[in-house]
Amino acid sequence: MRIDYLYYNGLPTFEVPDGNLIGVYQPPCPEAAADPAAMIRQAIENPIGSASVRELARDAKRILIITDDYTRKTPVKDILSILIPELGTGKDITILIALGTHRFMTDQEMQSKFGGLIGRFRIVNHEWRNEDALADFGTTDEGTPIRVNKAVLEADLVIGVGQIVPHRIAGFSGGGKIIQPGICGRETTAETHWRSAMFPGSEILGIPDNPVRLEIERVAERAGLRFIVNAVCNTDGGLIGVFAGHPVAAHRAGAKLAKQVYGINIPEPADILVIDSYPMDIELWQGAKALYAGELAVKNGGVAILISPCPEGVSRTHHLILEEGYRHSWETIELVESGRIKDKIVAAHLVRVGRVIRDNGIGILVSQGISQADTGKLGFRYASTPQQALDMAFEIKGKDASVLVIRQGGTALPILGGNA
Repeated sequence: MRIDYLYYNGLPTFEVPDGNLIGVYQPPCPEAAADPAAMIRQAIENPIGSASVRELARDAKRILIITDDYTRKTPVKDILSILIPELGTGKDITILIALGTHRFMTDQEMQSKFGGLIGRFRIVNHEWRNEDALADFGTTDEGTPIRVNKAVLEADLVIGVGQIVPHRIAGFSGGGKIIQPGICGRETTAETHWRSAMFPGSEILGIPDNPVRLEIERVAERAGLRFIVNAVCNTDGGLIGVFAGHPVAAHRAGAKLAKQVYGINIPEPADILVIDSYPMDIELWQGAKALYAGELAVKNGGVAILISPCPEGVSRTHHLILEEGYRHSWETIELVESGRIKDKIVAAHLVRVGRVIRDNGIGILVSQGISQADTGKLGFRYASTPQQALDMAFEIKGKDASVLVIRQGGTALPILGGNA
């Protein structure tokens, strides 16, 4: 069977022998809402587990709206055009971009995300490295230090706007994740990310009530998050559902729909997995999300082929990834415990990827944005095309090896045991 990627210009097709192919899977793409504005309005006016945002804002003079960034397809300007009028007149509104540990948004990305809101409201990027921009909220009962953008202290009402997709660290994105890691400092994010690395993907990805998500929600509650508006979009970015209200209750309702939208039923794990990272493909820090999904779809001792263009390389903000590379997970854990690696945010990423391409098998990377030399330093084997990568994988696993192809793996949620 010939496999193509219409969303990646210039990426050559490749051929999988029919006798080896388990199947080609990708998240379904339900038809987007015919009237997105009506869907957004309906959700905001009928919140889940919360008073209306109009009521919450009645006595609030200063309102902080926290939105996700360039790594998500959330229709932020459409949501805010309906949400902001609900807050009433005469309000002091600030929009804070929840970068987590990502780079600042570019002017072009800001225009695409916020459109006509630019100039009407104060819109700022979260500065996660700037200690002066953070406030200390103590620790959770689990011991996580809580360092959050001090803008939450200046607000009478804090609202989060984001998107719900499967997520290896939190089970699903959205909800309280707009606070942690969205607008937190390094210490807080390090603890939750490191905690997530101690669990296999099968215990986190696609499971909303997991230990890491619950800790994230403790941080969000302490920071004062009162109301969320979360979108569920199809793989083209079209709006499928909107969930507004209490940060936990509304999020859980949205996660149920997100599992339907992004879940793919696969009959069995494969000897060879070919997975691309669309739409999480601007850099390997994002592209690795496909490998997190791939952990659920490749056999132990198998080969995982990651296809990701990575036009910004490995990571603009986390250079330690390339310096350290992806070792066996236990090696990275030992380096953290010994104090050699101090950045637990990066270390957690190294552990999660290391589990897939070192502990459990071999990784082959096809990326126009990462050189052959850097690919080797990272711990992957290098291939210039998907076909070359597949031929290499057959040499490793044998001509009878089974092959599974997952498209749009950046948001896919493999579910074992489904019908082919």
